[in-house]
Amino acid sequence: MKSIQVGLLGIGTVGTGTFNVLKRNQEEIKRRAGRGIEITMVADLDLARARAIVGPDVTVVDDARQVIANPDIDIVVELIGGYGIAKSLVLQAIAAGKHVVTANKALLAVHGTEIFAAASAKGVMVAFEAAVAGGIPIIKALREGLSANRIQWIAGIINGTTNFILSEMREKGLDFGVVLKEAQRLGYAEADPSFDIEGVDAAHKATIMSAIAFGIPVQFDKAYVEGITRLEATDIRYAEQLGYRIKLLGITKRAEMGIELRVHPSLIPAKRLIANVEGAMNAVVVNGDAVGTTLYYGKGAGSEPTASAVIADLVDVARLHTADPLNRVPHLAFQPDAMSKLPVLPMSEVVTSYYLRLRVADQAGVLAKVTGILADANISIDAVLQREADEVGGEGATSTDLIILTHEAREGTMNDALIRLQDLPTVLAPIVRIRKEELS
Repeated sequence: MKSIQVGLLGIGTVGTGTFNVLKRNQEEIKRRAGRGIEITMVADLDLARARAIVGPDVTVVDDARQVIANPDIDIVVELIGGYGIAKSLVLQAIAAGKHVVTANKALLAVHGTEIFAAASAKGVMVAFEAAVAGGIPIIKALREGLSANRIQWIAGIINGTTNFILSEMREKGLDFGVVLKEAQRLGYAEADPSFDIEGVDAAHKATIMSAIAFGIPVQFDKAYVEGITRLEATDIRYAEQLGYRIKLLGITKRAEMGIELRVHPSLIPAKRLIANVEGAMNAVVVNGDAVGTTLYYGKGAGSEPTASAVIADLVDVARLHTADPLNRVPHLAFQPDAMSKLPVLPMSEVVTSYYLRLRVADQAGVLAKVTGILADANISIDAVLQREADEVGGEGATSTDLIILTHEAREGTMNDALIRLQDLPTVLAPIVRIRKEELS
């Protein structure tokens, strides 16, 4: 059977890994796919570099449109990234009747609805395993392996940069800024790390998982996004003392009135497996009604781990290349005409529990006032920890840290209570609020 011919748009880190793994494991992949899969054309602005990677047998051009226009190319692999030119090229490839494989989570989280609709109308596939959690096959697990389940919730460490930073802060007791510089020096963080440390990258991935888990359109604009830039080593230390670890989680959850979709730092019980995921590794926990809780762990980035996911998509497309489009696995797991209209809830309607840290005057009656305000708001307290003055400011200090763990409360209710707490004259600094997830 004739080999599937692939055109590669962009041959950077992931593109190079894809080319090398596909070449190295060609025979194994052919045995799985039932036919050969060959990269025969590459588009990259750096022609000399691209030719050095792929050799003389692959056509190299500097215009991606030439790849799309080539009638011999069956699948276009988009590894350019970003929202702009990538969107245009993907839509052009679909219009030309090409299947598309992409690792571009930002593109799909923002424009996925349009892209999937165009692909369905044209009868082609858009595969995107590499867009979420690198080499971890979480998309296939959600879309196929767990298709018998009513998914209840997903919680994932889906950004390696932030997990590395938080791991270093916990292990070494260092502040965020110090560890960020070290992460940049080691190559774990970009020169401009904003997408990672502000939670945007994780939110792109959580948006895609949410759509597949609950059969809703991709709605990145509805996600609540909070990064790790305001986290302090003090809170990581206190969390540890209370039996928790702080991780940046992407969370999506089925609630009574809709779907939760949020990214923020969270306290997780230290006994949970996901709380012990360290360094730049990724992990995703999925809870389904039939299977219970499942954990997926591995490398969330890197040349060959991500290439593993790209090539898995190529194998899937090769297997289903000639199948009736109506009998293929839907892009978002649910049939396009059976998508849910469940709304994504505003953050004010989310119900979770909380860690609060208040720097307060070290005087009688302060705790009573604080707990009184929480009681007025019907927010019940799970635990209280008060640090001695000498642990906070040394001997003779006039302030202390009051740490409170609450039971579940509505976010809007907690916001109102925090305003009242902050207005107390005995509260001497901005209150730290970190959400807490038991993941049980």
